[in-house]
Amino acid sequence: MLSQIGGLQKTSFIDYPGKISCVIFLSGCNFECPYCHNPSLVKGRQKATITADAIMDFLYKRRGLLEGVAISGGEPTLSPGLIPLCKRIKRLGYPIKLDTNGSRPRVLASIIREGLVDYIAMDIKTIPGHYSTFIKKGFAGQEIIQSIHLIMESGIDYEFRTTCVRPIINKRIMEEIAGLIKGARLYVLQRFVLKNVLRPEFFHGPEDGFNEEELFQLKTIVEPWVKRCIVRY
Repeated sequence: MLSQIGGLQKTSFIDYPGKISCVIFLSGCNFECPYCHNPSLVKGRQKATITADAIMDFLYKRRGLLEGVAISGGEPTLSPGLIPLCKRIKRLGYPIKLDTNGSRPRVLASIIREGLVDYIAMDIKTIPGHYSTFIKKGFAGQEIIQSIHLIMESGIDYEFRTTCVRPIINKRIMEEIAGLIKGARLYVLQRFVLKNVLRPEFFHGPEDGFNEEELFQLKTIVEPWVKRCIVRY
């Protein structure tokens, strides 16, 4: 599936840590996460009327106001236009944050090697061996491990993050994830919200999520393994 521009959020105070940014959404994804809140982007149905040229014009005019650009999805690394897009943004002087599911480490390696990204936020859905069960049938998960190592060794800013939802996540699984990202700069536990999800039939109700006390129990499991762990609502 080829990704394309799915939309532009002109201002965000939360998508790029510490920066006022805009968010460029690329449509299309190779995963089918039950809890995904962007189903139209995942299925490739969301197509923006704005062009790449129009986005560049917008970014040119917002220099000095915007502090960064976040590229999200869908899954941006599916797009053959991702690297050219990053190059054009970089020429305007913006730092770039990339959101990714970590399924295409070769693309990540190219982007990092060419100095086209300044911050990477990678989702770790569950342990690699469970991806085929919950995330994408037939996906073995080795790419996830490769991407984790690649990002941690890159020397750039990054975070790993997990949406906490049963049965994809539990205490034992959290322990295994902690081992995979030992020494990571930042690990974010995200609270699950049962609203506008890709696969509503997967869920039984709000009890599939973790309440505040349970999230902080998961946090205590991970904290000894990483430099910083936070809960994000």
